[in-house]
Amino acid sequence: MKVLVTGGTGFIGSNIVEALLGRGDEVVITGHDAEQSLPNFKGTLLLPSLIGIDWSALPPVDILFHEAAYNDTRSQDLREMLHANVAASLELFKRVVEKGCKHIVYASSTAVYGNGPAPYKEDQPLHPLNPYAQSKQRLEEEIARFARAHPDVVIVGLRYCNVYGPGESHKGTRASMIYQLAQQMRKGNPRLFKSGEQRRDYIYVKDVVEVNLRAAEARSSGVLNCGSGRATAFNDVVKLLNNALGTSRTPEYIDNPFTNAYQDYTECDMSRAEEVLGFVPQYSIEAGIEEYKKTGSL
Repeated sequence: MKVLVTGGTGFIGSNIVEALLGRGDEVVITGHDAEQSLPNFKGTLLLPSLIGIDWSALPPVDILFHEAAYNDTRSQDLREMLHANVAASLELFKRVVEKGCKHIVYASSTAVYGNGPAPYKEDQPLHPLNPYAQSKQRLEEEIARFARAHPDVVIVGLRYCNVYGPGESHKGTRASMIYQLAQQMRKGNPRLFKSGEQRRDYIYVKDVVEVNLRAAEARSSGVLNCGSGRATAFNDVVKLLNNALGTSRTPEYIDNPFTNAYQDYTECDMSRAEEVLGFVPQYSIEAGIEEYKKTGSL
């Protein structure tokens, strides 16, 4: 198979690339040298990332994994979000389909649910709280129209929920809270928004890779949740990290400055992903953190 991975030097994209190379696929990636190097990558790298790409250099591919995005959830620049996450994506999809691609998997986000009721179900109303989430909702809407116009192409969107694991260290403040808290705890006590009982559904990156590979073999287009199906409070994450790191840190609580645009509770109902793709997450948060630590990246 010849496969294109956008955002191939990014967190999730680089993990997908590693899995594809491991099974012998011919891989082309878009990326950016400000993210991370891939020392074992022998395929084709198209720079500079997706925005500004030389479309004439894009070869025909069998499968597209579209992971590239402007994903700063604190940005208030809706126009730039729509340009990067919607317009560029539609142009990409149009071009790969024109060259014969029949299978597309793209990254969406559970940010589209906002403070809607959890566990999230794919068919519930969406309430995006920031421009990033709004851009992902718009992307899903535009891709649904694109899919109806191209019934011979299977397009699956995955609503990612708090992915963590090796390959995220370059993301800084956009890295998972598991990674950020671990770095804080190596130096001192972690800081949490009061009272630390906000809950998140964390999914280990290896499970995310697996659901992507399964989605590339789906028989129908649509959008699916991509989480572990279990929410964990920040206070409990600190306890798990204390066990993994051999520390005994105590949280320090601070006021939350994002109260009007903050998800207090994220959790995915994963029944549809199991029904459509046969996907069941394999990593509990305990197992994921333990493996993450063993990689030396946490």
